Amino acid sequence: MLHRSAGIWQKEDKMEKPKNDEPIVVIGGFPWGEEIEETPEETPKVPEKPLLFNFPTVALQFPRLDGDLFLQNMGYIKASDAHLKVGCPPIFRLDNMKLHVAENMDPITDKDIGQFITQLLGREKFEEVLKGREIDFAYSSRNGERFRMNAFLSMDFPSLSVRHIKSAIPEIGKLGLPGIIKKLADSTSGLLLVTGPTGTGKSTTLASIIEYINHRRNVHIVTLEDPVEYAFHSKKALINQRQIGKDSQSFHHALSKVLRQDPDIIMVGEMRDLETISLAVTAAETGHLVLATLHTRDAPGTVDRIVDVFPAAQQDQIKAQLSNTLLGICSQQLLPKIGGGRILSTEMLLGTSAVRNRIRLGGTQHLRTIMQTGSADGMYTFEQNLAGLVRDGMIRLETAEAHAMEIKDLQRALGI
Repeated sequence: MLHRSAGIWQKEDKMEKPKNDEPIVVIGGFPWGEEIEETPEETPKVPEKPLLFNFPTVALQFPRLDGDLFLQNMGYIKASDAHLKVGCPPIFRLDNMKLHVAENMDPITDKDIGQFITQLLGREKFEEVLKGREIDFAYSSRNGERFRMNAFLSMDFPSLSVRHIKSAIPEIGKLGLPGIIKKLADSTSGLLLVTGPTGTGKSTTLASIIEYINHRRNVHIVTLEDPVEYAFHSKKALINQRQIGKDSQSFHHALSKVLRQDPDIIMVGEMRDLETISLAVTAAETGHLVLATLHTRDAPGTVDRIVDVFPAAQQDQIKAQLSNTLLGICSQQLLPKIGGGRILSTEMLLGTSAVRNRIRLGGTQHLRTIMQTGSADGMYTFEQNLAGLVRDGMIRLETAEAHAMEIKDLQRALGI
């Protein structure tokens, strides 16, 4: 007789325990000698969390998608950005520049995010988002905090990216910008550019320059922004802020009319296309100080970008215009700092005679050499700035290497 006791197959004649996974064949007990296999019980499978949920976590003080209260979380956890996407909890970018998932919120539904965007933007604009239009807009909470937002569709579902704009406009020195920026801001005409990838603080840099001028000069400033981020209050300067898409149709349309508004200084939130770049350079040529941004990584690349956007037949002309008007290019990037937080790294190209001549004749590949040897004028490269941050114990060597344009130049600057 075959029976099981304490998990072991046995016969009355003390049949041995079978080896692992070895079937038991009983001869004569069944007509055809069937196999009797012991099948181990299956352990229930625990579904794995989506990869996104394995991000670092952060606890929210107001764990509900409820207008101003939800946005207040960004201040409490020191988040620069928030991302709302259907199917996952809210995601925040903290001071360490890493994305963190809200640990005390459930995944967002399309209904949740639809109601949230409608609350911020209005039903009519939200309907435009559902039709496939991306909408940039600014939002001010009841406590005076400002946010820059972009509503868009992702896989046919509404999504939202939020940038927290600090209410206080930081001073030029506290941002870590080079002191030469103040001298350039005192100019009465010319073109001053701030460049860098998205999220590197270009808008904050422009705001600090405008506020510096606002405290010192009796001038009329017109800003063209999409959207308006920092709200300025006139001190010594008269400031008119115009939002593209609301106060004017487009950057190039606003620029084509701005000279009739008696400006001394024009701030262009972004030079996006040929028409905008052409009008901005022309405004600088006609005796105005023009401040603008471009999404370019470094200063020499910025010159190439401006020239290359024009047809070949017009490139000699724009080179001549740019060489006559360029005051300087400040390129920047934000880096994770040792001990937490972020720190600004910059490089500076100035419109010296050598730089102007090189732009006019072509050969922007030589601009970096001019910057490396132009410290007496206030110029320097990213590599020189990064080397200083490493020596001062502000960033790690690996961070500097990851953000350098040329590793060999960084090593030379560090003496390694």
